[in-house]
Amino acid sequence: MTDTTTTPLEQAPLRRGRFAEFWYYFSQNRGAVIGLAVFSFIVFIAVFAPLIAPHSPSAQNRDAFLVPPFWQEGGSTTYLLGTDAVGRDMLSRLMYGSQFSLFIGLFVVVLSVTSGVMIGLLAGYFRGWVDTVIMRIMDVILAFPSLLLALVLVAILGPGLLNAMIAIALILQPHFVRLTRASVMSERDREYVIASRVAGAGSARLMFLTILPNCLAPLIVQATLSFSTAILDAAALGFLGMGAQPPTPEWGSMLAEAREFILRAWWVVTLPGLAILVTVLAINLMGDGLRDALDPKLKKS
Repeated sequence: MTDTTTTPLEQAPLRRGRFAEFWYYFSQNRGAVIGLAVFSFIVFIAVFAPLIAPHSPSAQNRDAFLVPPFWQEGGSTTYLLGTDAVGRDMLSRLMYGSQFSLFIGLFVVVLSVTSGVMIGLLAGYFRGWVDTVIMRIMDVILAFPSLLLALVLVAILGPGLLNAMIAIALILQPHFVRLTRASVMSERDREYVIASRVAGAGSARLMFLTILPNCLAPLIVQATLSFSTAILDAAALGFLGMGAQPPTPEWGSMLAEAREFILRAWWVVTLPGLAILVTVLAINLMGDGLRDALDPKLKKS
């Protein structure tokens, strides 16, 4: 009898081959490559903001209220993108704001994916009354407008960045529950799962080690798109005063502080809005590329 097991040395080229195949299909989508480059730049800014930001995000200069960007009349190279209504440097606040936005997206996605996958595994694997109860609860959550439900949850928990992130994670959770459940239901009766069950594998091993790894591709795509949704919802809650509280340099709260200066000082409103737009667009473009690379139905022969 021949031994069909692969050694670690044989597995390494296989992994490289899979990565090369993934990158080939991902790079076919030029928008996704551009999104990856922009998102990498934003991550770089967020990580090194304390080193590259020209000023402290909370430092106020009472002699520099609403200074325009340097290319406008009255601007100064000391404040390249101008200052806000209390003399804080806009460029520094935008750089530090990227830290908050990326942290919000990461925290929300990790929390919603972890809880959603666990619940979806239970619903799809055990079926019956467990599935019915879980899915009816998810249907109730999905019946509410997401932002309205987030506002209600934050009003109950209390305004603040942490409570806003928890509320957003709860409203995104049903998408992962439904996606995991559908994937598990399509995999649970396949031959390799039946073979593992016959070999004596328990339910926990079947769910987490046998079925779940084959359900990851759609979950990765959904997690990427949920990342941008979390940033948008957090900015909306911050704009409404229910998320990050001043003087936190979070893009949504920066927009809220600048509402009364829309006509007088365009930069205090436009720049945080552009930061949100560019970040969300880059992440969505990456999500499209991941979908093309991970979904076998979309791969060209």
